[in-house]
Amino acid sequence: MAAPRDAEIQKDVQTYYGQVLKRSADLQTNACVTTARPVPKHIREALQNVHEEVALRYYGCGLVIPEHLENCWILDLGSGSGRDCYVLSQLVGEKGHVTGIDMTKGQVEVAEKYLDYHMEKYGFQASNVTFIHGYIEKLGEAGIKNESHDIVVSNCVINLVPDKQQVLQEAYRVLKHGGELYFSDVYTSLELPEEIRTHKVLWGECLGGALYWKELAVLAQKIGFCPPRLVTANLITIQNKELERVIGDCRFVSATFRLFKHSKTGPTKRCQVIYNGGITGHEKELMFDANFTFKEGEIVEVDVETAAILKNSRFAQDFLIRPIGEKLPASGGCSALELKDIITDPFKLAEESDSMTSRCVPDAAGGCCGTKKSC
Repeated sequence: MAAPRDAEIQKDVQTYYGQVLKRSADLQTNACVTTARPVPKHIREALQNVHEEVALRYYGCGLVIPEHLENCWILDLGSGSGRDCYVLSQLVGEKGHVTGIDMTKGQVEVAEKYLDYHMEKYGFQASNVTFIHGYIEKLGEAGIKNESHDIVVSNCVINLVPDKQQVLQEAYRVLKHGGELYFSDVYTSLELPEEIRTHKVLWGECLGGALYWKELAVLAQKIGFCPPRLVTANLITIQNKELERVIGDCRFVSATFRLFKHSKTGPTKRCQVIYNGGITGHEKELMFDANFTFKEGEIVEVDVETAAILKNSRFAQDFLIRPIGEKLPASGGCSALELKDIITDPFKLAEESDSMTSRCVPDAAGGCCGTKKSC
């Protein structure tokens, strides 16, 4: 049973998302509408197929659409009105399946209302989406079995749950070995003071319950995940003077991480890998995270952890993997793993991204080289 304070937070969050917010424009910060990296064409097209009401009730803080999704079974924690579920359902295809779980009944009702609309839109013979009214820290009570999913996603929701370790533990339980938790959420630059942690609006705006960013790695290790892999990060701005006063010097960032479930076997030394290409939407180049981008046919030297993940995940067939020193087929180029710091700090990545964006020159279409596009 939840502690009294936890139960109160759950009730406040349900009220905020079920009654106070009616559309994303009602939010008072950009925590839930921050931008992500450029969106591949096939995902943009999938987003355009989502019903307008579902899209308007979207409160995510990133784009939780990883790569190589064909035939996957995916679980969306805190699926809300179902936007991400409906996008994912197109990408996994009829042989895949997407389950969304959310504690706000009104949001689940909006999502279920358009099941037939989306299946007809996609030309599917049967629905490959299921929505559940339940709690993301209690997946067992919702009937979700051990090692039943290839991927778990979550979009700006884990911060709304007081017991974050339990959420991550449950995600780990339902993932298959080699599976991943791919999620966007809000993080803080320091441990939050009581005034912020007990502020109802800041909880609803995804800030009051945000995790200190360094704590994620601690929790991941405790549960058994591989170290968090940072994908994208964007600084959060506050558009409310009263909330600015409460927050003070604390900074917030929305960040996407991937957490892979440890596989039982894997390389024990650094390796060279070649991306074979061909993943839908990433045929020539796969931006795996903030530290590794793989180009088709190019040899890249990777650390032990990255090699093990590639070898034991759904990406295994997309790469040639060999220990350093063992001959690889001829390729179009070579990229060594330089002796540099791997970026793990989302605030550092966000600041670098902002700096690059401010220095770039608008193109002929009025855009910007490397401009982050809104999802």
